[in-house]
Amino acid sequence: QVQLVESGGGLVQPGGSLTLSCAASGSLFERYVMGWYRQAPGKQREWVAIITSGGTRTYGDSVKGRFTISRDNAKNTMYLQMNSLEPEDTAVYYCHCSYGGTYWGKGTLVTVSS
Repeated sequence: QVQLVESGGGLVQPGGSLTLSCAASGSLFERYVMGWYRQAPGKQREWVAIITSGGTRTYGDSVKGRFTISRDNAKNTMYLQMNSLEPEDTAVYYCHCSYGGTYWGKGTLVTVSS
């Protein structure tokens, strides 16, 4: 069982930046495939970015060039650096882990508004 806790959400103006964190439990974090998803009000959950155990990063088209996913295996933590934020990025952002099963955090709300 892997537990995931997101943090770092909040209110930011359009064009601003925010960094999300996801702390994971367990002693094998370096083997986890980690990712970020988001769900906007009234919409389905959307894949944002994934980082493999080897550090390979893949991004959804809507965030490519603006968001950066990273991980610190020594801290059991994954990050999402979000730049040039747009109102359309407003959503609850969820941390996801795939390792012998699928695990989700409870989410952190990001609101982009002036």
